[in-house]
This record gives sequence, C-alpha cells and structure tokens, in this order.
Amino acid sequence: MIPELKKNTEQKMQKTLESLKTDFGKVRTGRAHTGILDHIQVDYYGSMVPLSQVANVTLIDARAIGVQPWEKKMLSVVEKAIRDSDLGLNPSAMGDIVRVPMPPLTEERRKELIKVVRGEAENARVAVRNLRRDANNTLKDAVKNKEISEDDERRTQDDVQKLTDRYIAEVDKQLAQKEQDLMAV
Repeated sequence: MIPELKKNTEQKMQKTLESLKTDFGKVRTGRAHTGILDHIQVDYYGSMVPLSQVANVTLIDARAIGVQPWEKKMLSVVEKAIRDSDLGLNPSAMGDIVRVPMPPLTEERRKELIKVVRGEAENARVAVRNLRRDANNTLKDAVKNKEISEDDERRTQDDVQKLTDRYIAEVDKQLAQKEQDLMAV
C-alpha cells in the first residue's frame, strides 16, 4: 500500500508540473511560438474544434506565426477566431495564409504577465500541497483501520513531505525561468 501511495502521489505531482509548463507556454514572451495558438477554437461548420484540426500552424520567423487553413473558405473564420481570442493578437490574411505577428512587449504588459505567471505558479504549489494532504489523510485512515503501523505512517509522511518540497522547488525554478524570459525579451 505504501509504495503505491508514494508512486501515485509522485505521478500526480508530476502531472501538476506538466500542467504548469503548459500554462506557462500560453503566456507569450514576445517571441513567436506555435503553442500560443493551441487553445484557440474555430467554428468549423457549426462545431467548435481546435485550430490544429483545421489548419497547419508554423513559424514564419521569430516574430510571426503562419496559419494555413486546409480549406480556403476557412481563412476568414480562422482569422476571426485568432482575433477574438484573449491573446491580444492582430492576424492578417495574406493570400492563403493568416499571418499572426507578435507585438513587442511593453514594460506595463511584462509586469502584468509576471503577475499572471506568479498566480499560475501559486496554483501549482497549492495543488502539490493538496496532494500531500490527500496522501497524509490516506495514511491516517490506514492507521485507523490498522492496515499500517504509526511508524510506517510517520516514515511515509516524511517521504511525502520530501516529494512535496522537491516539486515546490521545481515550481519555483520554472517560475524564476519564466520571469527571466519575460524580462529578457
């Protein structure tokens, strides 16, 4: 029971870290990155589908993304979906490609983005701590049901705390890197 509990807790903490990386990827740093458009939904004949299912998304250069719809008539729909997203981007159609330029970041926008990134990091820390709490509650229940001894509970709680400390340190490391990236651009 104990090795399984530790393994499950670590896997969930790893998923929290991966989720944080994904969330950080959505915060643009002024450089073009195709992942910025991952969450955009396009109205494809009445159904909302991800942009990647109706178009090729590529980098044109360091400051622009190219989106080439597979159907010519989807060009204006894709352009509208990108414009209406919360990313603050201004796409323009050029032939059969929608060009999405990345505007340079202002100092005010950088500070705003840093607040957003710090909020995401705090959410990840809370998620890791909640996983620790869940594991400890499971251990307490196991002791109550006499499935494990109190010594095993204490040792496992120490191990779970070490896991928690390691993953929170990783969250802090990723946060510092993202803040550095935002200030460097």
